[in-house]
Amino acid sequence: MKLPRLQLYTKILIGLLLGAVLGILANRWGFSDFVLTYIRPVGSAFIRLISMVVVPLVFASLLVGTASLSDIRKLGRIGVKTLAYYLCTTTIAISIGLLLANTLRPGTGLSQDVRTRLTKSGTQDADARIEAARKKPTVTDVLLNIIPTNPVKAFVEAKMLQIIFFALLTGICLTLIPTKRSEPVINFFEGVNGVMIQMVHIIMKIAPYGVFALVSAVVADFGLEILFLLLKYSIVVIAGLVLHVVIVYSLAIKLFSRQKIKTFFRGIRPAQLIAFSTGSSSATLPVTMECTERDLGVPREICSFALPLGATVNMDGTALYQGVSAVFIAQVFGMGLTVAQQLTIVLTATLASIGTAGTPGAGVITLAIVLKSIGVPLEGIAIILGVERILDMCRSVVNVTGDASCAVVVAATEGELKSR
Repeated sequence: MKLPRLQLYTKILIGLLLGAVLGILANRWGFSDFVLTYIRPVGSAFIRLISMVVVPLVFASLLVGTASLSDIRKLGRIGVKTLAYYLCTTTIAISIGLLLANTLRPGTGLSQDVRTRLTKSGTQDADARIEAARKKPTVTDVLLNIIPTNPVKAFVEAKMLQIIFFALLTGICLTLIPTKRSEPVINFFEGVNGVMIQMVHIIMKIAPYGVFALVSAVVADFGLEILFLLLKYSIVVIAGLVLHVVIVYSLAIKLFSRQKIKTFFRGIRPAQLIAFSTGSSSATLPVTMECTERDLGVPREICSFALPLGATVNMDGTALYQGVSAVFIAQVFGMGLTVAQQLTIVLTATLASIGTAGTPGAGVITLAIVLKSIGVPLEGIAIILGVERILDMCRSVVNVTGDASCAVVVAATEGELKSR
């Protein structure tokens, strides 16, 4: 699994670099129209393919994931503590990302002319989206709008918060009816989820070409100015990830367990290295379980519940990345995000992280969900996709570390953590 993943992101990076070179040449030598007319449609097709799988993937994965949580009844307090920990740290992670992005403003610095043209080219209805952002709906409106009055309409219009709410409620209800009646429904949506994940695999195979086309078109139209933003963006994301690990997880270990922080990070180090190499918390799960049980003193029964569940619902690094990315892309397009919209980012990224798959391109899919929820053009994804590999590796380390810290905290609060 590791080699194809490395090959994929190497090809994406090559596509980014070649696209940037072509864009620079087109911008300087005057054949930008050729790039915009004949090459950009390939990138637009890639964006449409990503958009195509968002709704069915998020509904099926969330429904199946929620329905599978029926084991929480058996585990009682352990299950409640685990879910509460994951939801709290994910919310904190997004908040850190939003705070850094709003403070450091990595997406600013474009000239007004470039920003105006970029916003105009992002989507055909960019002006309508910006105008909608200026209406500043209240927090109450945002919360009420999560509940769909017509789920079918929510699917048709791709209203992601409403779809997520309906999927969660459906999954919960499936756990409350007899297994004989719920099992066929769960099996069906497991099949849908599998098909969507396979579709993501296929779509990501053309990602290098899509990135090449989109980046070449952006650079041909706007020049080199857009490329310098990537360095600022990457620094802000990595800084947020480091802060989350050093502050949030360290405080959690110190406050809720007697384990030394040094012992924790030394024990989880092998899993962190595997996570960094593979960019996948799911692929790292066996190593994480071994390190957590053997080196951190967490009982097997807690490891076997908290860690697999964390590999599904705990995506702190991904959530932080989505928060920074959403604000960054909005800043690039000159769209000011209101408090209500940023609250929407927190809610959407937290809920979307529950069903995030440990596959190549999953971060892009969930970012698309967040962007859709606040009306930011999906074309902005192309700007950041070239640095996705290194950021994916870094945020996977955060995800794995968060899983292990949860297991330690839950074991400690249950009085079952063995001293190390």
